Amino acid sequence: MKYVFGADIGGTTVKLGFFDENGELIEKWEIPTDKSDKGKNIVSDVCGSIKEKMESRSLSSSDIIGVGVGAPGAVNEEGVMTGGAVNLGWDVFNLKTAMEEKLDGIKVIPANDANVAAYGEMVKGGGKGHKNVVAVTLGTGVGGGVIIGGRLITGATGAAGEIGHIRVDDEETAKCNCGHTGCLEQFASATGIARLAAKRLAADDAPSVLRNAEVLDAKAVFDAVKASDAVAIEIAQTFGKYLGKGLASVADVVNPEIFVIGGGVSKAGEILLSFVEPEFEKYVFPPCKGARFALAQLGNDAGIYGCAGMVLFEG
Repeated sequence: MKYVFGADIGGTTVKLGFFDENGELIEKWEIPTDKSDKGKNIVSDVCGSIKEKMESRSLSSSDIIGVGVGAPGAVNEEGVMTGGAVNLGWDVFNLKTAMEEKLDGIKVIPANDANVAAYGEMVKGGGKGHKNVVAVTLGTGVGGGVIIGGRLITGATGAAGEIGHIRVDDEETAKCNCGHTGCLEQFASATGIARLAAKRLAADDAPSVLRNAEVLDAKAVFDAVKASDAVAIEIAQTFGKYLGKGLASVADVVNPEIFVIGGGVSKAGEILLSFVEPEFEKYVFPPCKGARFALAQLGNDAGIYGCAGMVLFEG
């Protein structure tokens, strides 16, 4: 039996998984992400934790097929962080080479963290059984990963799948974090939904339970939707229009079988999809109609599953 490691590097913790050659998770654990000194210790910490696990299980390098790594930034096919990783303090460098040197030559396959999460959902989660998958993460921002024919699409600089920065509103004047205006992220993320809610409540005095919400966030909006609050339903419809329109643009280019929706906003459940699917069908190119929508299933484990999957099926 041979084995695989997955390492999903986040801003607070690094999630690690130890898998067998069939992709079954044997053990998972976390270590803190040390962002001091521009994150110079992160690679050493991750590799050290992997080597400790190998030693505890009496494994040598020949027992390991490889290590998959998810990192919060664009990663090209050579393993270079082409734009660094701002929230880790990293500048541009070759993550693959740096890790392989510390792991005594064990093969390392790095990729963007949203992409590996998408891959995890394909191999073990909401997209299982499909080879043409678009995963969408609705969190503080809107992330994504595109898989066609079972392979991740990373693009020339590793920045493919940035669904959140599709322009969906030409009239918007507020700037997105990327510096542009009218990005999908400004309307379909958790922060975007809260922004839509605040704008709608300020428009008139229509009664709504949202006016008494302790925190006006995406959860409050969808809880109110479930309670048949008319204003909340309007907000959800606006959200659905923007996300449906944005995903229609994605479908027109890559023609997926299924969209897998994850992230904190997806905790609203199936009701969220009911606002997105009709708008998607309205805007999408007719031959691309019929794509399924499903909720993500792996939660915070999607990254480590995707990392292992990359090594087993892409490497």
